[in-house]
Amino acid sequence: MLELEDANAFVVSLDRGRTWFRYHHLFADLLRLELRRTLPGEVPELHRRAAEWFTRHGEVAEAVRHTQAAGDWPGAARLLADHSLSLTLDGQAQTMQALLRAFPPGADHPELALVRATVDIAQGRLDEAAAHLAVAEAHVRTTPPDRRRRLQVAIASLKLSLAGRRGNFASVVEQARFLASPLTGPSEEDIALGSDLRAVALMNMGIVEEWSLGLPDAERHLREGAVLAREIGRPYLEVACLAQLGFASKFRPVAITRRRCQEAIALADRHGWGADPIAAPALVTLAANLTLTAEFDEAERWLQRTKRALQTDTGPGIRLLTHTVGGLLLAGRGRHREALEEFRAAERPRAQLEGSHALASQATGWMLATQARAGLPGEARAGLAALDEEEARSGEVRNAEAVICLAEGEPAAALSAVASVLDGIAPVIGYTTVMEGHLLAGLAHRQLGDQRAANQAAEHALTLAEQDRLLLPFVMTGSAKLLETLPRYETAHAALLADILDLVHGSSLAAKDQSAPPLTEELSPGELRVLRYLPTNLSRSEIAGELSVSPNTVSTQIRSIYAKLGAADRSAAVRRARELRLLAAVRS
Repeated sequence: MLELEDANAFVVSLDRGRTWFRYHHLFADLLRLELRRTLPGEVPELHRRAAEWFTRHGEVAEAVRHTQAAGDWPGAARLLADHSLSLTLDGQAQTMQALLRAFPPGADHPELALVRATVDIAQGRLDEAAAHLAVAEAHVRTTPPDRRRRLQVAIASLKLSLAGRRGNFASVVEQARFLASPLTGPSEEDIALGSDLRAVALMNMGIVEEWSLGLPDAERHLREGAVLAREIGRPYLEVACLAQLGFASKFRPVAITRRRCQEAIALADRHGWGADPIAAPALVTLAANLTLTAEFDEAERWLQRTKRALQTDTGPGIRLLTHTVGGLLLAGRGRHREALEEFRAAERPRAQLEGSHALASQATGWMLATQARAGLPGEARAGLAALDEEEARSGEVRNAEAVICLAEGEPAAALSAVASVLDGIAPVIGYTTVMEGHLLAGLAHRQLGDQRAANQAAEHALTLAEQDRLLLPFVMTGSAKLLETLPRYETAHAALLADILDLVHGSSLAAKDQSAPPLTEELSPGELRVLRYLPTNLSRSEIAGELSVSPNTVSTQIRSIYAKLGAADRSAAVRRARELRLLAAVRS
C-alpha cells in the first residue's frame, strides 16, 4: 500500500481557498477496489455512515446514492421520498429520475410512487403522475405518524402543481389551504418545511389568480413567494415565482411587463435554468409583449426560445399560450392561414384544461376573426353560433363578429356588433380590445361612406395606442386605407401614425428589400431622429420643437438625409427610407 504522504499526491482541491478536497477519481477507484478486496464486510456499513453524513449536511442526492450502494433499497426509497419536495424545489427533477433508475428491477417500494409522481409532473406526464399519486396516498395511510405529515404535505404540493397544470383552479385553492395549515411539531426541520410550503402555496395561488384575471392579488402573492424563496435559499422557486409574475403583469404598461420578464429570464440564465420549463411563462409573455408592439423578428426569437424550453410537455396552459402567441405573430405578418393553424392548435390544450379561464373569450375571438380574414367567414359564422351566451357577449367575440360582418359585406351589422364594446357594456380583457373595436368601427364607417366618423374612430384608436405604442391591432385589422385617409392636420399622433403606416407598407415592401441598392453612407443618430418625422406633415420648425433643437439644425440634417438617400425631395426621401426599412429601425 502507498504511504500517506504518497497518497497526498493524488489529492485534488475543490475550491480556491483549498479548504475542500477529494482524491483523484482514478486513485479513489483504486482505493474502493482495495477496500472491497480486503474488507468486503465493512463496505455496506461505510456507505450507511457516509449517507448519514451527507443527510446531515443537506446533500440528499449523495445520501440516497450511498444508501443504494449499501444495498438498503427500502431505506433509499424512504430517504428519497422524504426529501422529494426539497429536491423538487431545488430543481433536481432530473437527479431524482437518475436515482429512480438506480433501483433494481422489481424493487417497487410504495414510497417510490411519490417520487415517480414528482418526476412525471416535471416531465409533463400528468395522467401517469395522477396514477402514482393515488398509490402514494394509499400508502401514506399505513405509514408511521412521525413520517405521515411530511408525506402528506409532499402529496398536497404535487396535487397543487398537477391541478394548476390542468387548470383545475378549485382544487388548487383546496390544496393551497391545506399547505397553509400549521405543521405539527416545533423542530427546525418543520419550520423549514413550513417556509417551503408557504412559498409553494403563494406561487400556486398567484397562478390561479393570474389565469382568473385577479391580477392585483396574483402579483402580490407571486412577489411575496419570490421574496420568501430568496430568503430561504430556494433560487429555483424564486425563478418560478418571478416568471409567473411576468405573465401576471401582461396587462401592465409594456415597459413594466417587459422589465419583469427580462429580470426573471436573467435570473434563470444565471442559474442555468434559461431552457427549463419554469422560465417559459416569462419567455412567452415577452414574446407576446414584443408582438403587440409589432417587433416581430424579436418576438419570433423569444417564441422559439419558449418552444425550446418546452421540449417536455408541461401541461395545457403553457402550450395554449405558446400557440396563441404564435398565431398572433403570424396574423401580424399577414399570414392568416398559418395563424389559423396555430389558433386551431391552441384549441387542443384549451380543451384539456379542466376549468374555465378568463382568457378563453380572447382566444375564441382571435380564432373566429382569423377564420374570417383567411377567407372562411361561413366557418367563422358557424363557430360564432355555437358559443354560449356569456362568451358570445364578451368584447373579444363581439369584435370577431364585426370582422365576420365586414368580410360578408355588411358594415352596418359590423357597427352594431362593436357598439357594446365602444359603449363599455361588453366585458373586455385589456384595452387592446377597445382599440380594435374603434378600428373595426372606422372600417365600417368608411365602407358606409362616412369619412368623418371613420377619421374619428381612427383617432380614438391612435389615442389608446400612443402610451405603449401598441401597433398590432392596426396591422391585424388591415387598417392601412383607414389611416392613409386620416388628414395629418387632424391627428394629435402624427409620429405614431407615420410609424404604423411605415410598418404596414414595410411588410408589402419586404420582398423588394433584397434588390434595393444599399446606402453609400449611413445616417447619423441625429439624422435618424429627424427622419422619423419626415412622413408627417410637421414643418421644419415644428420638427425642431419636437426634438428641442434649432430649425437650422433640422434643415442641415434634412439636406444631409436627402444626399445620403439620393432623394430630391421629402416624399422621395420617405419612399427610399421605407424601401431600406430605415423607418422601422428608427421605431425599434
